[in-house]
Amino acid sequence: MVTSRETKRWVLPKGWAEPDLAPHELAAKEAFEEAGLIGTVEEEPAGSYQYNKRLPGGRVVLCEVGVFPLWVERQLKKWPERKQRKTRWFTFGQAALAVEEGDLAILLLRLAAPDR
Repeated sequence: MVTSRETKRWVLPKGWAEPDLAPHELAAKEAFEEAGLIGTVEEEPAGSYQYNKRLPGGRVVLCEVGVFPLWVERQLKKWPERKQRKTRWFTFGQAALAVEEGDLAILLLRLAAPDR
């Protein structure tokens, strides 16, 4: 998990869609930029969740986030946003308790279930 830049709450790495990247490729790119993670990303999402994104100027938009599993091979010592965010490893259950987005907590708990 990483902290968000502004509110410092625990979140998954995520970003805005980019036309030249498939969704799973964007997930891997954001995991690298925000947490320094290198690994193999699955092409199919494990699920999705919605949250309200606060934009500059106070406007709020509803965002749908696809969650793509990344099989982490290593975490780099230096990465682009290392001075803007904290990172921490959580179990799925711990992560569900740490996030503020209810839909994300439900997804994390589903991923923690042994029969998934």
